Amino acid sequence: MSGFTRHRRSGRVIATFTGFEADLLRSLASQLVELLRNEEAVPRETQDPLEALVRFDGPTSAPDDPVLARLFPTAYPDDEEAAAEFRRYTEGGLRDGKAAGACAVVDALEEAGLPPELTEDGLMIDVELDPPDAETWLRCFTDLRLALATRLEVEEGDEDYWESLPDDDPRAQAHDIYEWVGYLQETLVRALW
Repeated sequence: MSGFTRHRRSGRVIATFTGFEADLLRSLASQLVELLRNEEAVPRETQDPLEALVRFDGPTSAPDDPVLARLFPTAYPDDEEAAAEFRRYTEGGLRDGKAAGACAVVDALEEAGLPPELTEDGLMIDVELDPPDAETWLRCFTDLRLALATRLEVEEGDEDYWESLPDDDPRAQAHDIYEWVGYLQETLVRALW
């Protein structure tokens, strides 16, 4: 697990993942896409392209799923009507953007050599990203960390709780993944700036 670095000559951002790491990252991004697209009111493929461009048919209430509620917080908590209108005009586009970013991560991993099915342990995957693509990955890492933190109910200052869990506890393992995505996010920020 080397994290991201910036190539001095090309300016591209580079990371090397084990096959397991690349497959885990692809799985997380794919699950995020599925979550974002499962609760849409109107499936994308059935919409008129012009209607999709000027989409004003979005949801007007906060999502029931806690992760989606965290990814799409209420803009005006003290004004229900304004919050509903804001959500109606913005959530569809925001969902599309987040899903497209997660799809870009999946696509880049597969283009770098990750086969669609589970990889061999010894396989190493090199990913090279130009700065705009790296920024897309950065936004996806933010969404993944928010999703994991929400599911795990991570709170500020609860490090002792996570460290006290036995290694074989599934919550500890999921928290390790949360921390790993945070590490990737941090190294990517450093590589970009």
